[in-house]
Amino acid sequence: MTEFELKLEVPPERLQPLAAALRQGPARRERLRATYFDTPDGALARHGIVVRMRQEGRKWVQTAKAPGRGPLERQEHNAPVAPDAAAMIPAVDLARHAGTPAGQAIRRALRLKPQAAFPPLVALYETDVTRLSVTVARGASQIELALDEGRIVAGAHSVPVRELELELQQGAPADVVQLAREGCALHGLWLSTISKSAKGQRLAGTTARPVATVQPPAVGPRAGGQELVAAVLSSCLGQVLEYASEVAGGSTDAEHIHQLRVGIRRLRTALRELAGLAQGIDPGWEAPLVAAFRVLGRHRDQGHLARTVEPLMEGAGGPAVAPQALQPQVPDPGAAVRAPAFQDALLGLLAFVHGGAAGAGPDHDATRKRVRKALAGLHARVLKDGRRFASLDEARQHRARKRAKRLRYLAEFAAPLFAPARSQAFADRLKPVQDALGLYNDELMALHAYRSLAATEPRAWFAAGWLSARREPNAQACQRAIQDFGRARPFWD
Repeated sequence: MTEFELKLEVPPERLQPLAAALRQGPARRERLRATYFDTPDGALARHGIVVRMRQEGRKWVQTAKAPGRGPLERQEHNAPVAPDAAAMIPAVDLARHAGTPAGQAIRRALRLKPQAAFPPLVALYETDVTRLSVTVARGASQIELALDEGRIVAGAHSVPVRELELELQQGAPADVVQLAREGCALHGLWLSTISKSAKGQRLAGTTARPVATVQPPAVGPRAGGQELVAAVLSSCLGQVLEYASEVAGGSTDAEHIHQLRVGIRRLRTALRELAGLAQGIDPGWEAPLVAAFRVLGRHRDQGHLARTVEPLMEGAGGPAVAPQALQPQVPDPGAAVRAPAFQDALLGLLAFVHGGAAGAGPDHDATRKRVRKALAGLHARVLKDGRRFASLDEARQHRARKRAKRLRYLAEFAAPLFAPARSQAFADRLKPVQDALGLYNDELMALHAYRSLAATEPRAWFAAGWLSARREPNAQACQRAIQDFGRARPFWD
């Protein structure tokens, strides 16, 4: 069975109002206690597979979940288990999932031959939640709303659970998304892909499934416009949702913020360069993406200044600048991601992805022609900027950097329509350009920051002078990198 489910985190102050809203329907209340299992070396978790034994009222159910086609779809198999009079919890047996997609995923994760026996599992953590659930009709769909409140426990450690799950029982994923949009707007909820199992794995200190890597668009070489755009946006959302969940939950980890910014930039590139190939793209998605991106950028720049540039300045013999001067107040990145407008944009994009491929759009040949034209146009502008990069003003240099990024992402999106190997070779030739432009941009940002600090912090003058002396050589390095890249043959020719 393929499960489509959205999980929304609930602010503490909205838990009771949300429960009251659910009780207006024929709500069911039950206590769910579950124990989660893995191999001693955490092999299942590393492959995104969850195995649990859960008590549901007087029944026991063993469940296996494995990754599906996208971040919100999972393969799930439930096996009823008879109570064990000799034990509080019935024994887990992976053979109960044999012959199912989830069972096959387990065998692949454990590298088991078809007839090999399953290894024993160990209990890692437990969940104990009270669930208030109701099934509602939306459009032509039946959707179960389940409000969970409780705790996850691993040894002496525990974390609270406050989640609203929306699971499609019958109908269209777009109806689930629309219902989630209303919940976010009314109750301040936010999307999260961090499951109870992932929280439990972290609490238990085991290795959870790695945070999302960038996946290429899952589309064939003969795709038309609508299909291509839906696949590209789905690829972008996989990255954005994973990292947005971390940041919305309070993470200020530099890598989480960096990867979320990359994901948003990829999304914006897709919307800008490919929107004309599909119907149903909402221009209103752009503004919330930009607003969050800017807040994340300010947080990233501040961290880069304190963690990277300042130690470099001190290593070059400069005086230390007071930490408080390097860390002015910046907006909370979590609040920016939890903002209703940003959440609504993500949900709108999800609705498009799960219904977008069905719409009309240009056929494969027309799509390929238009993508080739977009690639060629961006490529020509990047090369034009490169010939005179060192003499451009800051605004045009920044524009050149953004164009190079868009060219890289568009090449990635277009790869399935052309020759993927040539596309990868082209991207490899573009990497030195991005590295040079990235260094130039980071040091220019730091130069402006230290110049601004120098008005009240004289020790910042050393860094301002050091960075100022590097500006011209860095600009020349960017110009040379772009000129070298110009010798690479475009893969779309």
